Amino acid sequence: MNLSPLIQSFVLHFGEMGSRWGINRTVGQIYAVLFVSDRALNADDLVEALGLSRGSVSMGLKELQSWNLVRMHHLPGDRREYFDTPDDVWQIMRTLVEERKKREIDPTLTTLRDLLMAAPQTPADAHAQDRMRAMHDQIELLTHWYADIQKLETERLVQLLSLGSRIAKALEFKDRLFVLPGGKKEKVS
Repeated sequence: MNLSPLIQSFVLHFGEMGSRWGINRTVGQIYAVLFVSDRALNADDLVEALGLSRGSVSMGLKELQSWNLVRMHHLPGDRREYFDTPDDVWQIMRTLVEERKKREIDPTLTTLRDLLMAAPQTPADAHAQDRMRAMHDQIELLTHWYADIQKLETERLVQLLSLGSRIAKALEFKDRLFVLPGGKKEKVS
């Protein structure tokens, strides 16, 4: 399986970016080939396309499976395992964000909660806990926002993201609408 120069450029770039995203170069390249392929591929196809060892491809596929970023299936009459990626790039992004949340955000929140439950022993501990509480509260706020966003249908999510800075302008407009005489703001829930 020869990769065209266009696909090869994409695969090489994705491999380089993979190391910046927390996966190794090989895993990034495997994913890139699967992503742009017009059909499901088996490990032998990936070995041939990327010039990697069978062991590297197998380990890379296991890593991608642990991230829920590839689907495995079998073809009738063929004992080999075939892999592909979801067609919907929004589903891929949702999966990637969810997996990163599980691996990075959730353990941080757990640690912060545990540390905030401890009784401070010194003024420095109390100060540190105040800072940790601010971090915890911010991460919790973002986590709740993320949960709401995850529930949105893709069409609504695209509309929301397309609004960009117009959301801030809408909030400013709302603030101007609910200013009471004398300059006091009315509480709106």
